[in-house]
Amino acid sequence: MASDSKSNNATTHHKPMSSRLHQQQQLVSTMIKQGFISDPFLSPSRLTPLSPTPHHHHHHSPTLFEIMSADPNPALEARKKLQERVSAALSQAPFNISNQWGPADVTLTVAGRAEPDAPPFRVTLDVHLRVLAAKSRFFSDKLRRSGTHSVEILECDDVAVYVEAVVLMYSAELKTKLLGMEVSKILALLKICCAIMFEDGIRACLEYLEAVPWSEGEEESVVSHLNQLQIDCSRAETVLQRVVADPSTSSRLESVFLKLSLGVLQAKDEKARREMKGFISRLLKEDDKDGLDISRDVLYQLCHRCLGSLVLCLSGTTGLDESRQDRGAIMAEISREAENMQWILGILIERNLGEEFVDLWADQKELALLHSKIPTMYRHEISKITAQLCISIGRGQILVPKETRFALLSTWLEALYDDFGWMRIGGKPVDRKLIEEGLSQTILTLPLPQQQSVLVKWFDRFLNKGDDCPNIQRAFEIWWRRAFVKQYAIESQLQLAVCDIPD
Repeated sequence: MASDSKSNNATTHHKPMSSRLHQQQQLVSTMIKQGFISDPFLSPSRLTPLSPTPHHHHHHSPTLFEIMSADPNPALEARKKLQERVSAALSQAPFNISNQWGPADVTLTVAGRAEPDAPPFRVTLDVHLRVLAAKSRFFSDKLRRSGTHSVEILECDDVAVYVEAVVLMYSAELKTKLLGMEVSKILALLKICCAIMFEDGIRACLEYLEAVPWSEGEEESVVSHLNQLQIDCSRAETVLQRVVADPSTSSRLESVFLKLSLGVLQAKDEKARREMKGFISRLLKEDDKDGLDISRDVLYQLCHRCLGSLVLCLSGTTGLDESRQDRGAIMAEISREAENMQWILGILIERNLGEEFVDLWADQKELALLHSKIPTMYRHEISKITAQLCISIGRGQILVPKETRFALLSTWLEALYDDFGWMRIGGKPVDRKLIEEGLSQTILTLPLPQQQSVLVKWFDRFLNKGDDCPNIQRAFEIWWRRAFVKQYAIESQLQLAVCDIPD
């Protein structure tokens, strides 16, 4: 059915015999040229056949139809499938297998759109005025007088679906007839039912849609169709309740996110906790694309919760006896809280909200002191937070003043050096090169005197620790050239001049 208006572009008339005969002759002539014959006037329900013109000779030149069959034509295949669908719909049509409604008094012809090289597909049904008028306000308005009628529905989008809608008018159990149909088929039927004002059909389709599961693609299609069709709002809302949110989406999103995140942070099952972290992160990425947002306040509420838990864990651990059996459980809790912090920090960085966290982490002097008193094998997850920040700063994903960058390294760089060996082998493995590159770039953003302070200390540390210390020779080399090989001087109007000192 093209559009609702075109589908209801029905013509009701009594055709003169001469006109019909002339039209039939023209149609037969056209279809013979295509290699097959079509006669829309065969009864009781007349289809456009696709069989080739019969030949009784053993040797003959192939017809166009035979050539097209050997080399399938998409348009012909589509026409053949349409005919099969119409035949299936009519095979159990009550008006074809029972005469309980008496003689047919309406000749209903449904025609599709014209095709480039073939006439429109059409089917003619012999149906009953009292059934059509009782079920459809469209037909009731069109067929007011008594007697026989001839009705044509032209430029129909889907002839087979229109035929099925007519067949449904004869059924007392519409829901049973719809069982097992795909959602796309129901939507097509609903469109026809709305166009011909078949109220029982509309109700049955809506009830079916309300009860049956939808795929994601079907969900979008259902919403689109119900918005386009002229259906009473209350009836459409009943179907769409599973997908329509209330106006307070933003505040409700934050409330649900906070509840879910707190549940993940406190989860007892390690595997489930990690799986749900990834799951929520994926949901947030989709939300970000759709314009939804989690506020900075909610995310930093979670950050402060994790920081508080870390301080509490480390405070309780420093006074424990090495032989105490509960020490292992507390250390596992430290690792869990550190991983939680890494997760929240990752969300902040993705949403360009990480600047405040750098300040927050650089100020954790008490936590850094407690960290130094804990065995490395238990605490190394905390240093991954520092590494995560250096990687983001080194990539330009977090922009903070040089004072904040230096404060971050002053508070946590020694801890990162101490934990680096365990970071590579303990827990979830890290990318050594990624950390070394991030740390190098962060150091090289500092003023030269601070670069020198940091890199000279690293030089001594690397000599004693070797592979258990990050290798940032590249940063050292760049600093060396800046400081001793190339000399930049600030001239008037802030222009820089460079000169190379000869070897």
